[in-house]
Amino acid sequence: MREQKKQILLPKLRFPEFREAGEWEEKKLREVCNINPSNEGLPESFVYIDLESVVDGRLTCKKRINRDSAPSRAQRLLTNGDVIYQIVRPYQRNNLFCNFDDQQSYVASTGYAQLRSRGSSNYLYQLIHTDTFVNKVVAKCTGSNYPAINSSDLAEIEVVAPNAQEQQKIADCLSSIDELITTEAQKLDTLKAHKKGLMQQLFPAEGETLPKLRFPEFRDAREWEEKRLGDVCEKIMDGTHFSPKSKFGPRLYLTSKNIQNGAIDLSNTSYISEEEHRQIYERCSVKKNDVLLTKDGANTGNCALNNLDFEFSLLSSVAVLRGNPLHLDQKFLYQLVLADRTQKAIRESMSGQAITRITLEKIGNYSIPITSIAEQQKIADCLSSIDDLITAQTKKLATLKAHKKGLMQQLFPSLGGVDGEAGRGGRPVVDEAQG
Repeated sequence: MREQKKQILLPKLRFPEFREAGEWEEKKLREVCNINPSNEGLPESFVYIDLESVVDGRLTCKKRINRDSAPSRAQRLLTNGDVIYQIVRPYQRNNLFCNFDDQQSYVASTGYAQLRSRGSSNYLYQLIHTDTFVNKVVAKCTGSNYPAINSSDLAEIEVVAPNAQEQQKIADCLSSIDELITTEAQKLDTLKAHKKGLMQQLFPAEGETLPKLRFPEFRDAREWEEKRLGDVCEKIMDGTHFSPKSKFGPRLYLTSKNIQNGAIDLSNTSYISEEEHRQIYERCSVKKNDVLLTKDGANTGNCALNNLDFEFSLLSSVAVLRGNPLHLDQKFLYQLVLADRTQKAIRESMSGQAITRITLEKIGNYSIPITSIAEQQKIADCLSSIDDLITAQTKKLATLKAHKKGLMQQLFPSLGGVDGEAGRGGRPVVDEAQG
């Protein structure tokens, strides 16, 4: 007789009324939903959902097109209750639960798999966002630049499910958090839109010398002037053009991936030796309140105000802008770089195909509107106060998302694990004797 370890399919956290409901079932995805159901043809016109249309579970834009001009990928005719799963770069988790509140027809790209649940649609939607499911999908993806899984492989992914009543209870719980997340995301979008509109009012439009909106104490002040950025900056420089040899050390080393609009992202950083840091820092010594602008790659144009109180090194993919204090307030310069006009100049000055970039020379030639230091500071203080609200709302949203992620890890058992130990996600393990 030999012993075999059997993993019991139970989550760490279970609602009281289901604690004695028994083990969950393991099934193939095709057993819990119909994948890419057939349709009788597309309507004459419809809202087309491509891979750019869905972000974080929200339909961010509606592109209405005619059937005759529709791309060949427009094939998935949707009904309420369907779930569309992003099969290209699925790790992004830009999936959508279809609950359209209008009378329009919706068609999704074949870049999505259309899932029509045989049970709770809401449960299915939550299930496909679990780490266990996403990791299994990613493991079966092919391709490097655009990793994707085909529908037949997707259909064979193993999933877990309790009875219908428990499915609905889990779905209701997580959906209520989704509603909170959506509400807070909308508040964040509103704040960003408010700031964007205000910036368009506070800075003169291209070809004009006065903004549409001016603070009372400056309404009779002189007109704004056009200056070359290079003429009003003390420094326009970039970091090192060589890759440091060391990967570990006491000094922080930042690249373009660490520069986000509004913040320096320290979640994925590198560290280098003191010696290499000194070599880089002699070329590009970054000071507090310097403006950091990404100058190549997908993040070209992102910028942040340096709020770090310690020395760090930069790769050449990041430019440092330091204004002459007689002409430019640094916080005003930061807001000016974020403004539509400057971002447009950045896009128009990019070169390259595989990797786009801008040069220090081009940055120095950007034309910017400036006013008195006092008015600059007033504008910067106003916009910075909105930035503070945006930062606080961003953190609130991130906290909600982290709460949901942690709850999902408790509510779903995960497939896999190590014999004799709790499986990933905490599934208990027992011995079973077999003859």
